[in-house]
Amino acid sequence: MEVRTLCTTDTVCCGRHESVQGAALLMRKHHVGDVVVVDEPDGERTPIGIVTDRDIVVSVIALGLDPVGLEVGDIMSDDLLVAGEHDDPYLTIEHMRLRGIRRVPVVTENGNLAGIVSADDLLVFLAEEMEELSRISPYQQQHERRARQ
Repeated sequence: MEVRTLCTTDTVCCGRHESVQGAALLMRKHHVGDVVVVDEPDGERTPIGIVTDRDIVVSVIALGLDPVGLEVGDIMSDDLLVAGEHDDPYLTIEHMRLRGIRRVPVVTENGNLAGIVSADDLLVFLAEEMEELSRISPYQQQHERRARQ
């Protein structure tokens, strides 16, 4: 399994010069908790940062700053963790755990944005894996019954 099969490809993005209020409005419009900040050289979206609803609350609202006059580039997390589209989900989970990150942009081999994977996406994946694992014992018992008849 590869991370690209788990990620959301309809990723909400903006440029670094978008206002913080503009980013918040994008989150509201698309019902998401983050916006991936991208540069678009040659028309390809390359992730350079991410802004979450929590970033806006902690870095702007709580400090009484003006979200209209502040740009996304001023508050984005630019020490960006990305996952390659062919990365193993378990490796991605480990990187997310070590950095305490819930959302990770997924990139192509060229570094262009392919989507975003969240902790929730990975929880669904793990739940499905656990469900498959839970089927082993009953299948084994049925197999043994047939073999002994």
